[in-house]
Amino acid sequence: MADSGLWVGILTALTALGASYITARATSRAALAQARTTTTAAALRDQRDRRRTTYRAMMDCAHAYNEVTWQIDDVDAARDRVAKDRILTRMYERIGPAIANMNKATHEVRLDGPAEVSAAAEEVRQTARRVQPLLKALIGDESGERRDDYDAAYRDFRDAYLAFVGLARQALEVQDEAD
Repeated sequence: MADSGLWVGILTALTALGASYITARATSRAALAQARTTTTAAALRDQRDRRRTTYRAMMDCAHAYNEVTWQIDDVDAARDRVAKDRILTRMYERIGPAIANMNKATHEVRLDGPAEVSAAAEEVRQTARRVQPLLKALIGDESGERRDDYDAAYRDFRDAYLAFVGLARQALEVQDEAD
């Protein structure tokens, strides 16, 4: 009887040790899973914040660019060719730095991605660059043809910019895991 009591005690101790080991392992795995989840969530939050900042910088550059191109209304309102050319020259002088800033912002968007947003930012940059020589061609021009080219290029820029904004917004949306 004492022998069987010893075996029952040993089995009970071994069962307790096994249960303790299994519990410790499960607790360790749960803690590791929670740490990974927390780290991943923090990394995603940091990525989203970085992208938001980068996209806003790109949008700020596009807005500064637009402030230059919107002065075309002042050109239309000017009474004589000298006044028109003065405004156009000032616009042309200001558009270069605006595009340079947009170039920098585009490079930042390329780093932060994702690829489709990077491609959209590049399209914004390229369409902005196409407007610049067309703006210069308006200085001293009396024909309406060059103005039509300028307006078409600006519309292309605006469309590219709106596409960028839409893709940037999608990239920043938080997706529900149940979807």
